[in-house]
Amino acid sequence: MSTAMPNSGRTDYYSVDEAAWLLGVPRSAISKAIRTGAIPTVRRRSRLVVPAYVLKRLLDESAGGERP
Repeated sequence: MSTAMPNSGRTDYYSVDEAAWLLGVPRSAISKAIRTGAIPTVRRRSRLVVPAYVLKRLLDESAGGERP
């Protein structure tokens, strides 16, 4: 499964479900991380969404460090 984040016409925010899928963790794990402040979110049209830069950072960390 690829965790590449396509950017073809995509906004810079992901739903909680999309973030969970990209990170390969249960939705409940993302929700808990949001509640504890480990994952920052913004409110868009009354929904909490995760900024793409946050997911990129988390994916880079899980891949073993920063990429050049």
